[in-house]
Amino acid sequence: MESIKEASERLGSVRKEIHKAIVGQEELVDGLLLALIANGHVLIEGLPGLAKTRAVNLLSQVCKVSFKRIQFTPDLLPADIVGTRIFNQNKAGFENQYGPIFGNFLLADEINRAPAKVQSALLEAMQERQITIGEETKPLPAPFLVFATQNPIEQEGTYPLPEAQLDRFLLKLIVSYPKKKEESEIIKMVVSETKIPDLQAILSAEEILSCQKLARGIHLEEKLIDFIAELVLSTRNPEEYGMADFKQWILHGASPRASLALAQTARAAALLAGRDFVTAEDVRQIAPSVLRHRVLLNYLAEAEGILAENFISKILATIKAPA
Repeated sequence: MESIKEASERLGSVRKEIHKAIVGQEELVDGLLLALIANGHVLIEGLPGLAKTRAVNLLSQVCKVSFKRIQFTPDLLPADIVGTRIFNQNKAGFENQYGPIFGNFLLADEINRAPAKVQSALLEAMQERQITIGEETKPLPAPFLVFATQNPIEQEGTYPLPEAQLDRFLLKLIVSYPKKKEESEIIKMVVSETKIPDLQAILSAEEILSCQKLARGIHLEEKLIDFIAELVLSTRNPEEYGMADFKQWILHGASPRASLALAQTARAAALLAGRDFVTAEDVRQIAPSVLRHRVLLNYLAEAEGILAENFISKILATIKAPA
C-alpha cells in the first residue's frame, strides 16, 4: 500500500468484515487492529464467553496469514510451544522439531493456566521474534504477533504472569459484557437459521508489513513526545506531578517500554484514522491500554480498592495535553 488513505480504507474494510461475525466489542476489535499496525502483542482479559478467542480467530481469517492456537494448561511444557530436539534414526542424529509457535498469529489461550517456565518460553519470541532450540536460532515469520487471553477472576490453578512477560505486551485490552441490544443480536445470530457469512480475506502478510512501515513514518511532534514522557514518568514519581497521594500505593511505575509503546500505538491510531500525524487525543485514548498492565500497585492499594485504572485516569486528568 502506497498511501495512508489507502491503508486506512483497507483497515476499515477489515474492521467491517470482522463485525459481520461478531456483535459489538468495538474496543476489542479496534485494539487488535492497533496492535496489528503497531506490530505489538496483545493481552486480552475478560470473563468466559465474551468472544476473546473468537475475535482473534476472525482477525486471522480476514488476514491471509497462518494462525496457530495453543491451549495453555498446567501440564504444558516449553517444548510443546517452541519445539525440541529429537533423534532421527534414519539419519542417526538429532534434529530440531519445531513447535506451533512458528506462525504469523499465535493465540495463547488462557495463558495464566500454565506455570512461569512455560510462559517464559514466549519471552524470546515476543522480544526478538526468534526461537533458539539447542544451538540453532531460527527467526519467526513476519509478521509475528502473540494474542494471549486470560480470565480476571479465575484464581484456582492459575499462575500470574511475571512482570517481564507483561511488559512485552504492547496492549492489555479489557473485554466487558455486551449491552442489552448487543446481547439480543448475539442470540439472534446463534438461534437463527441464517448462516454466518464467510469472511473475505482482505490483508496479506505483505500488506500488513506495509501498514506497519507506513505507521512508523507517521509524524509525531516533539511536544507530543514530551507529553508521552511525562505520562510515563508520572507513574514512577507522581509527587512531582501534583499526585503525591498516589505515591504510597505504587510498587513500580511503567518502564521505558511504555513510552515506546505509547508512541508506537499512537502512530497506529493516526493511521487507522487516515491521518499522517499524531494528535494528543490519540495518545490519551490509547494510554489506558498501554499503561494498565505496566503500573504495579502494592498491597495498600489493593486493601483500599485502588486500581491501576484509577491511577491512570488521575494522570490523564492532571497532566495537560499540549495544544
